Amino acid sequence: MDDITGIPGSEAWSVIQPILKGWSSDRKYYIEDKQGQKRLLRLSDRETYDRKREEYEMIQRVNPLDFPMSRAVDFGITNQGESTYMLLTWVEGHPLEECLLSFNEQEQYRLGVEAGGILKRIHSIPNHQDLSGWEGRMKQKILDKIKEYEHCSYRIPGDEAALAYVRGNINHIADTRKVYQHRDFHIGNLIYTPEGRIGVIDFNRSGSGDYVEEFYKLQSFDRERSLAFAQGKLDGYFGGPPPESFWKRLAVYVAFASLSSIQWAVPYGQEDIEGMQARSKLALADYEQFTRVIPRWYRPFWRKD
Repeated sequence: MDDITGIPGSEAWSVIQPILKGWSSDRKYYIEDKQGQKRLLRLSDRETYDRKREEYEMIQRVNPLDFPMSRAVDFGITNQGESTYMLLTWVEGHPLEECLLSFNEQEQYRLGVEAGGILKRIHSIPNHQDLSGWEGRMKQKILDKIKEYEHCSYRIPGDEAALAYVRGNINHIADTRKVYQHRDFHIGNLIYTPEGRIGVIDFNRSGSGDYVEEFYKLQSFDRERSLAFAQGKLDGYFGGPPPESFWKRLAVYVAFASLSSIQWAVPYGQEDIEGMQARSKLALADYEQFTRVIPRWYRPFWRKD
């Protein structure tokens, strides 16, 4: 266990439990003090200070919005100087991915609509950063990543269709509406609160960029757990079916991410590699080898047939 005695206030902590779930490199702990206040402690290497400071500022930026979420408490460097720490409020409830299927489809859809509305509110925060040239940098990143994928040892059958789609349609990433992004806004980072609301955690990948980019993990994670939730998330964000321009750009991100995520999973082991391979094959099927831009699973919830 990390030495956390150098964090201000740690002398009042009566419960310190490590949290082992998730892909983040942060060391995470559930904290409870003698007054019963619950906190989340995130520790990372000292070298990450600047990036973690940006994450903490993003959390502070979002905190004025009125929905359950991790809220900023304290940030700094431990007295030993070896780690960066971030202390946040604890979001009470159950992981949504673990309880969602216990609800009927109407409730799954309602929770999706609520989640989509929350994401839209995050994206509504004015972003005054200089993001000129963002599209060019993103295009180059995508092309570099798929080239790396082509040389990896874990390619999947039929991936040529996704590779060709990305290269042939990458110019859809143009004139994007740039927002503050959560960047990991999917069912695995949402909480079902005791009040029946959606809570949001894990801002550690947050940043700025294209609002459409935020949705490609809907295909990777939300869609495989609950179609009703995934549909609701889209309908809640857009107030109904998304526009065609959204679908065209999202398909590029999905095709790219369905391949690059396989190589991303390599350091985490065979189980995660196989999980990403399965998601990639599902994306190829949902987009019919990327001969369509709207995945075959999407239809407005009220028009199911």
